[in-house]
Formats: sequence, structure tokens, C-alpha cells
Amino acid sequence: MARFGNALTTGADLVNAAERAVLAALEQVRGPVDLVCFFVSGSDPDEVTLAGRRVMELASGAVCVGCSSTGVIGGGRGVENQGAVSVWCARLPGVELTPFRLDTVLEDDHLAVVGMREPGPRDRVAILLANPYEFPTQAFVRESTPALGGLPLVGGMADGMRGEDSVRLFYEGEAVDSGAVGVLVGGEGVLGTVVSQGCRPIGPNMTVTKAEGNLLLELAGTNAYEKLEELVDSLSEEDRALAVQGLHVGIAMDEYAEQHEQGDFLIRALSGVDPEMGALAVGDMVDVGQTVRFQVRDAGTADEDLARRLADFGAEHEVGAGLLFSCNGRGEALFPQADHDVLAVRRILGVEAVGGFFAAGEIGPVGGVNHVHGFTACLLAFAD
Repeated sequence: MARFGNALTTGADLVNAAERAVLAALEQVRGPVDLVCFFVSGSDPDEVTLAGRRVMELASGAVCVGCSSTGVIGGGRGVENQGAVSVWCARLPGVELTPFRLDTVLEDDHLAVVGMREPGPRDRVAILLANPYEFPTQAFVRESTPALGGLPLVGGMADGMRGEDSVRLFYEGEAVDSGAVGVLVGGEGVLGTVVSQGCRPIGPNMTVTKAEGNLLLELAGTNAYEKLEELVDSLSEEDRALAVQGLHVGIAMDEYAEQHEQGDFLIRALSGVDPEMGALAVGDMVDVGQTVRFQVRDAGTADEDLARRLADFGAEHEVGAGLLFSCNGRGEALFPQADHDVLAVRRILGVEAVGGFFAAGEIGPVGGVNHVHGFTACLLAFAD
């Protein structure tokens, strides 16, 4: 008995595309559907809103969450920068679903997030879709691991073809343009997550010996900028070209590990340098004593990393379906085709019902801690 369905449709008439997608996805499932996740890409925000509402109307009775995006994933395809709708649905007997909507309120001198449901003992994961332009996604995700008792968050930041004013979130029949939406998923139907950051380490591991906030000031007792210059000078011509395109810093997730190799780091962008100060700005807070290593990314490395992580996960689990949140910097921006990530998931895990979208930032756990990522592919896997 089929428990999962997924369909992707394209067309200038987004409402019609939404109807075709949701009906095709629902037809693949035998019995009542419990959860519907859907993603809409279109140039007109009003049409995106109407399309999202139509999906929810036709899927009434199921828990529905979704968002706008600049590209969608489904049906074995990735479609970017054109009108398209992807609908993923699941029949999940014995699984508890608790939808929620998050917003912010001003408390004294700071914003507080309200609306998060307290996880129950059976909850395994929370799917989260956020408006990155006005919701404090980074701060919320950073605090979520201790606040939610280690509950994994998986999802992505929504976007729209017209930027900030075109973001839409869909939740239980409503279309909103602020905050975040999601659903707590409890029970045995959730297998786990796969997060592929797609970077390759270069140069040696180094201990941070001086840092302030997100600034690296000294590495292994030496001016951090000088260390970077030494590294770049020692690279091959190929790696130097990749470093020029965009260098990243890996922060070791386990300081007690005997070795730190590819996959052992939380990847953050090197966002700036200050030669006079000798400082490197990193896209996260860095503490003295942490181990870091510079990283580069290319299509080959990203492909190998995703394939290896999927194969390792598939060796331990029988996967029936998945929700895939890929960076909008992947797709055709990184690979020869936008279908790369979804085809890899389908091929390696042997599943067809894979839906998702190209996010403006991906949410997933690394080393048991929730993070917002860039250039990653985050998969939430469901049992066969």
C-alpha cells in the first residue's frame, strides 16, 4: 500500500498547476493523507498565494504546511526560476502531527519568538519553514537545541522571485507573509536526517588561539590573516582558483576526536578579511581552543559528499520517502543540472517520493546541534 505521493507541475497558470500537482500526489496514496508539504515558485506573489490556498483546499483534512520559493523539487526534477508547484504527501499511521506558527513580539529590549509548541516525549523532529527577511531564524535555530530538548529541526528559509515582498508561508488553510510555520512529527515514522555540506578541507587543522565573536585573530599562535596567506600560497592552481571563488572555514564539531577530516566540521563562509588587523570574519561565533580548517567547495566535492552520506544512511535504514531542502546556490548554479540532488537521493536510497524546494538557507542538525546552513542539502527521511 503506497503511503507517500509527490508530484511537480509547471505552467504560467499557477492555480491550475497547483490543482494538477496536489491531485496527482494524492492519487498516489491509498487511504487518507495525514501530512501535505508543498512549495510554490512564481513571479506574481498574488498568484503564489492563490496557488497555495488551492493546494490546501484540495488537501483539506490533512495537516498542510508550505512556502514560496525561487525553485521547487519533486517528481525527480528540480525546477528553478519559473512557475512550478511541488506537492509531497504522506499517510502516517501512528504518527502524531502538531502544526505551529511562530511570530515575534517585543519584550523589553529584544524580540521574543512565540508560538512554538513544547515537544512531547514521542516527537522526533520539527519541520520548519521561515521568512528570512524578518524572522530571526539564525537566533531561533541556534537556541532551539537546548530549548527544545535536543529536538532536530529540518527545513529551510522561504523566498520569492521578487524578494522580501513576495515571500509567502502556508499553514493550515492560511497564507501569511511573516514569521515561520512548521509541524512537530512524533512517532516511529521518522528515520532521521542527512545533511551534506559539500566541502573539502584544505591545509592543516589549526587551533584558535585568539578570537573575538566571529573574528579569527590568531590561528596556532600566528596572525590569522598571515596563516591564510601561507595556505593560499601553498595550494595547487586548481585549489587556489576554488579558494578565490569562495573560501570557507570548518569548525570542528567534536574537539575530542583524534582526527578531524571531511564531514567532521560545521561549515561557515569566510565573510571578510582585515589585513591590518590580521583578522578573518567567519559566519558564526568562534571560541578560543576550537579546531578549525579551511575548506573549498566545487561540484565534484559536493556530489561526492552527498553520495557518501546518503549511502551511509541507506546502509542502516529502509527509506520510504523524503523531504529535501537544497540551497538555491546548488542546482544549476553549482551542478550541470538543477535535478542533481533529488536524483542522487532517488538513486542511492531507492525512493521516488522526494519533494522539497531550493531554500535561501537550509536548516538541519550537525553533530546533534541545529544550525542554519548555506550551500547544503538537508534531507528528512521517513520509514518505508
